[in-house]
Amino acid sequence: MRSSFVVCAVALGCATAALACSSEPSPSSADAAPPISLGDAGFFDAPEPDASKVMVDGGFAGPDGSVLRADRFVTKVVSATYGDCAGFGLTSMPAVVEGPPAGNGALAGSLDVVSLGYKGEIVLSFEPNEIVDGPGADFIVFENAFWAGGDPSRPAAELADVSVSDDGVTWKTFPCAPGSGPPYGSCAGWRPVYSAPSNELSPVDPSVAGGDPFDLAELGLTTARFVRVRDLGTIACPADPASKSTTVGFDLDAVALVHAKDM
Repeated sequence: MRSSFVVCAVALGCATAALACSSEPSPSSADAAPPISLGDAGFFDAPEPDASKVMVDGGFAGPDGSVLRADRFVTKVVSATYGDCAGFGLTSMPAVVEGPPAGNGALAGSLDVVSLGYKGEIVLSFEPNEIVDGPGADFIVFENAFWAGGDPSRPAAELADVSVSDDGVTWKTFPCAPGSGPPYGSCAGWRPVYSAPSNELSPVDPSVAGGDPFDLAELGLTTARFVRVRDLGTIACPADPASKSTTVGFDLDAVALVHAKDM
């Protein structure tokens, strides 16, 4: 979560000012730009979603009055290894990563997340459901990225690699390219999230939901029961205890199954 430079970023009120406050070097070109860590410009001052993740009829509300099965989303946190400076959202686990995302659009990130910490990772399942390969994207991972200053070429991103498994032992990892973008290949954590319980944007429709889509066919797979998300942070947690926060690393909001064994 982008939280280290909130005073400077909010006071100056623009992405450029936030970058000036960051300890990360400015990239020499957009083609080689690393993910931006912007403090909380447009983040903590963003409005909360106006509806919570409330279950209805054993699932979650979908568009046009439909109900999406609860196991189209995370049903179990199989394991979690939190990195240094994790903590935000831990008191709300596992509910905070279950159900649909609570996106805030292109200009702000959600607070409905858990921060994995520096190099932290989490393994998730959708039991008794599972991901199946279908046309296009098969599942979506939602973080809380946003476009810095509204510029899609400058995402405020905290990247993670994403792996899938059928047995929880043998994993295949999507080809993430954290240093080459944007775009960042099949990394999670750089596309804004648009779907929220307060709107009619389906969290299982990649054309409107936002977030980062993944296609099992890219790995030569037809099914997967587990998803692993591993933070790729490049800035370690400060050694000085007085400087430590609880918001470092990938901020997981939700995972949604586009194509599932049981729809």
